[in-house]
Amino acid sequence: MNTTTHSGKVALVTGGNRGIGLETGRQLAELGFTVLIGVRNLAKGEAAARELGGNVEAIALDVAAPDAAARAAAEVERRFGRLDVLVNNAAIHYDPSARALKPDWTMIREAFETNVFGAWRVAVAFAPLLSASGHGRLVNVSSEGGSLASMGAGAPAYSTTKATLNALTRILSAELRGAGVLVNAVCPGWVATDMGGPGGRPLAQGAAGVVWAATLPDDGPTGGFFRDGRKLPW
Repeated sequence: MNTTTHSGKVALVTGGNRGIGLETGRQLAELGFTVLIGVRNLAKGEAAARELGGNVEAIALDVAAPDAAARAAAEVERRFGRLDVLVNNAAIHYDPSARALKPDWTMIREAFETNVFGAWRVAVAFAPLLSASGHGRLVNVSSEGGSLASMGAGAPAYSTTKATLNALTRILSAELRGAGVLVNAVCPGWVATDMGGPGGRPLAQGAAGVVWAATLPDDGPTGGFFRDGRKLPW
């Protein structure tokens, strides 16, 4: 992790009230960021923010709601005038026992609405504020389950959404390169969370790779796919 102080910088983490999102917020706050955790339930988000301490607060942001990202971006612009780091972390429906030939279309559509369209909407809404930073960082929390190089049977909803998120990462990195915004996808690994289940690596270890991408120097990589700071195959 980059241990340089980032006092005065502003970071937003979607799905920030638990799991990887919460731990990412904690680590960014420890580095000096003002951290906004985007949450569907503001009361739960405010409780999580109090748990983290530091300069952390909750902001209403249900990424699956069509207008929520624009409203949140307007609030951040009014209060701060820019955003230095955006972590697209919110995701649903890890479905390892499912099969593509027996699709649950309702679950698949819900997964795309949050994991792809939600992340896309948030990126679009906050791109001007990331550009205004001059040193913006956009991190899409992905998964090696979305890697075409190793993809196989199982988790069709989750894997296809993460593969699509990886493609979006490449496109956004090219479109935002001229504004000094670095855009990368990060796999935190199998982490012991509500979604990942027990037995995974510690939360702090998984989140550290996300924070690494969020605090890259200006000459750092963009348009890449990483775990623990090391490249993964697409």
